[in-house]
Amino acid sequence: MELSTILQPECTTCATPGSKKKVLELISDLAAVQYPTLSSQEIFESLLAREKMGSTGIGNGIAIPHGRLANINQPVAVLIKCEEPISFDSIDKQPVDILFALLVPAEQCEQHLSTLSSMAEKLNNKLILKQLRKTQDESELYQVITQ
Repeated sequence: MELSTILQPECTTCATPGSKKKVLELISDLAAVQYPTLSSQEIFESLLAREKMGSTGIGNGIAIPHGRLANINQPVAVLIKCEEPISFDSIDKQPVDILFALLVPAEQCEQHLSTLSSMAEKLNNKLILKQLRKTQDESELYQVITQ
């Protein structure tokens, strides 16, 4: 799946959320713009439920929060670069500054896992990660991740 089909420029941002809860709320607000039939609260609860099973902080300053929703028909992604790293209960105990969130239709488990895997692989590429961290604005951030 082409990343640009699930990640829109409006869902790519540079921010200073300050906490794990605030960044999950920001992800929810951005995703709700793409899915007006969903409330940001529904999205937030889906992300929070997944985080309660275990942190999606995969290490090296990266987190991949994700959730499944019954009321959507195609995946939607959100990319956030935190200006100040935040505590995210990551496996390496390091703060997070790059978050790629993925919301998928509840019945698309296989596609969900495939997309998460390819995104984790992309974010573990040291060159791409370095470029993401050097970006100055949302359009540059979007360009680096979708190239």
